[in-house]
Amino acid sequence: MTGRKKGLSNDEKKTRLLELFHESRDVWILKDLERVAAKEKGIVQNTVKDILDQLISDNLVTMEKIGISNYFWSFPGAAAAQRRNALQDLEEQVASAKKQRIELDAQIEKAQIGREDTEERAELLAAYKASTELQASLKAELVQFKDCDPALIDAKAKAAENAKIAANRWTDNIFCLKSYCRDKFNIDTADFSRHFSIPGDLDNLD
Repeated sequence: MTGRKKGLSNDEKKTRLLELFHESRDVWILKDLERVAAKEKGIVQNTVKDILDQLISDNLVTMEKIGISNYFWSFPGAAAAQRRNALQDLEEQVASAKKQRIELDAQIEKAQIGREDTEERAELLAAYKASTELQASLKAELVQFKDCDPALIDAKAKAAENAKIAANRWTDNIFCLKSYCRDKFNIDTADFSRHFSIPGDLDNLD
């Protein structure tokens, strides 16, 4: 006798729903998304809205209200960009904490002269301890991004050609999205550009 099939966890539902966006490269309304997610990804239809809200909160899916309807989309590369930005923010915080610690080290070394138990020395030691704890906390957060190679990210950031290719790809995505909304939802391209503050001279880089 076989056991009952185990349902999908919340994380599995988020992963599958995000895969549907990336695989389709499409713009969705909720009704269609619920139907296709249930059929192709095995996500119970009445749970799709909750999972979608979580992905929006995580900045992995974009939602925009156009007219009376809400539209949802997520292109491949958006999640990676978010992780790179988060990693960069954490690295900047770690660098700031290291700088603060070096400055405190110098002040404590100066305060060690005579080893007087002054109020100033006690305050410096307390600040040093707080800075050390902050640095340890930030390093622990960085562990969550261990699959992102900082050296590789830095190299890519400095590669002008790669940056140009990425910019052109996103420009193409915008053009595709404008055409799709025009053809499927009868949204005028000028209205679309105005709604999303897209400049009229937007074009690929040479």
